[in-house]
Amino acid sequence: MTSDTDAPARVTAVAGPLDPAAAEAVRELHRASAAADGVAPLSEQPLLWLTEPEAPVVHLLARTGDDALVGYAQLDVGTTTRVSAEVVVHPAHRRRGVAATLLARAQEETAAVPGRRLSVWAHGDVPAARAAARAAGLVVVRELLRMRVDLEAHPPADAVLPPGVTVRTFVPGQDEEAWRRVNARAFAHHPEQGRMTSADLRAREAEPWFDPAGFLLAEREGQLLGSVWTKVHPRGEAPDAGPEEEVGEIYVVGVDPDAQGLGLGRALTALGLAHLRDRGLRTAILYTGAENTVAVHTYERAGFTRAAVDVMYGPPGQAAPAGG
Repeated sequence: MTSDTDAPARVTAVAGPLDPAAAEAVRELHRASAAADGVAPLSEQPLLWLTEPEAPVVHLLARTGDDALVGYAQLDVGTTTRVSAEVVVHPAHRRRGVAATLLARAQEETAAVPGRRLSVWAHGDVPAARAAARAAGLVVVRELLRMRVDLEAHPPADAVLPPGVTVRTFVPGQDEEAWRRVNARAFAHHPEQGRMTSADLRAREAEPWFDPAGFLLAEREGQLLGSVWTKVHPRGEAPDAGPEEEVGEIYVVGVDPDAQGLGLGRALTALGLAHLRDRGLRTAILYTGAENTVAVHTYERAGFTRAAVDVMYGPPGQAAPAGG
């Protein structure tokens, strides 16, 4: 989320996928903001949902009199209880009321369903985002930590799998539905990850970074128990990365509730980190909810340190959704 203060722009709402020209204009807006702020204003999911026909979103496009796109908000309206938004304003058009106008329209869209509440993500917790949230009457309701580890200074621990458990790589075209079922169970209370659809999974498989060799499935007697999915960010594209640095990510670790308590999550994380190290990467990152203190302490013991924080703003008194 980014901020401003002055005369509002014209905002239009689009339900369903954006046309290619509008989607590319949003991506260019995203790139300009990231270059100015040093942090990406939109996360991966909203960018994938720009042209996804099945995405449960409303796009808010803020334009000037000459029809130039100066601001954008994406509203995730996939639940009846809350709307989650991400907002970006072009650096050259801040302090002109664009963010305020987008947030006001987002609140109107949210209020269209009685009882639904708005929350807004601010990546990097930049001062401008804090100001915009405060002006809209929103307060911090959740924090998402980005943690990183030097794999040379802190080599991955040896993975100890539970008895009878074997690990293999994901097979595209074969394992999608089994993985999605376990993922939904593992993240049943997670506001984003637990809702991943077949279309969401296909979109990620189509991304240039997707590599099934880094997507590991743990099974016992043919039954999927859990998985670790890694991602390698291209040179210079990971948060805080140098221009020639590739960075690995523990993208998703999920364990079926019936298999929890066996140490499988810890073993899968170790396997994922070992895969990234064996790829020749020195740095790995992951994201976890600040409220998940057990996970945070576990990662800290493995050498991870806190690198940055994303903040969710919402109405005062709103309970923070469960994190991951």
